[in-house]
Amino acid sequence: MKRLLIIGASVLQVPAILKAKEMGLTVAVADFNPQAVGIPLADEYFNVSTIDEEGVFEAAKAFRADGIMTLATDMPMRALAHACQKLGLTGISYDTALRSTDKAAMIQAFAAADVAHPWFQIARGGKLEAPPPAYPLITKPTDNSGSRGVMLVHGPEELEQALIYSSENGRGGDVMVEEYMQGPEVSVEIMADEGRIHVLQITDKLTTGAPHFVEMGHSQPSRLPANTQAAIRDLATQAVQAVGIDNGPAHVEIIVTKDGPKMVELGARMGGDCITSHLVPLSTGIDMVGSTIRCALGLPMELQPTLQKGSAIRFIPTDQGTIRDIRGAEEARQISGVKEITFTKQIGDKAGEIGSSTDRVGYVIAQGKNAEEAVAICEKAMHLITITVE
Repeated sequence: MKRLLIIGASVLQVPAILKAKEMGLTVAVADFNPQAVGIPLADEYFNVSTIDEEGVFEAAKAFRADGIMTLATDMPMRALAHACQKLGLTGISYDTALRSTDKAAMIQAFAAADVAHPWFQIARGGKLEAPPPAYPLITKPTDNSGSRGVMLVHGPEELEQALIYSSENGRGGDVMVEEYMQGPEVSVEIMADEGRIHVLQITDKLTTGAPHFVEMGHSQPSRLPANTQAAIRDLATQAVQAVGIDNGPAHVEIIVTKDGPKMVELGARMGGDCITSHLVPLSTGIDMVGSTIRCALGLPMELQPTLQKGSAIRFIPTDQGTIRDIRGAEEARQISGVKEITFTKQIGDKAGEIGSSTDRVGYVIAQGKNAEEAVAICEKAMHLITITVE
């Protein structure tokens, strides 16, 4: 019986824990929080931070892990790569983990490999080496995710405050300052298998727009023109190769500008927001969680699509205030095509301005014959849900 260590035991990791148990594996989880929801679902628990590189290595060694993986989280990738490298397990190199989790190192790798990317400069200590060539531009911490610390800057009078905001939302304080790219935004869901890059799906995105660009919806397959999708696939493949991802998943974010697709950033992991755990299987039939587990264990992956359908997720909008009542969810769950309705905030919680992905209150996931139908089903379900705030 193979032994799998999953880094993290939060709700994000639950699909991996359940899938691994379904596959008959012995499963351990590592998390600093002894109350994490995934712990009771696993066979063993290690009380260690997901970003503690030596701690994760020691846990993997003690567990005698045959494979190590995580879902939809960036910073644990360094600890994961460190442990895999020291134990000779399948995974990305530590250098690749660094390039995949530090936006400065990442965009420098894109530049070195001639991968299409925006103009950029790194602000260290809150200062830029030279004034930006043009506005508007985007600031964001070099070492965070989930739209945390992202700010649109319209002119030089806003830049200093934006640098402070982005720096305070990072770990090390460095800030990426880059060209504000405009156009349709997509993500590309990828599996790498010993250097072979498999593009599984292209996901269309819906965001809040300026100033924070928090994602409020995703749908598959992309509805962009075929020639644009071909260019997106090529760019995503180049980007994954530029940072060195040769085994495992990748989640690549791209904006289609007037000059063609350009890179935003990527992660050497599955996409969050249920994109790869739910939407990819619903639209293609590919079990991306299972494939990521199999890759971590050094087993063959199953990457052939068996479906051609549409899937979508929409995050439920609400007014700002304290949540006093949630109604209509059970009725919405009865709509044909609705696959899941989940609330991430409950009665008594505060619903505030959407400044990052953690501020969203819940979501609807649906499957349809195509992306348009899946989105329409989500919207029909949300129309039945009433969230009262005061």
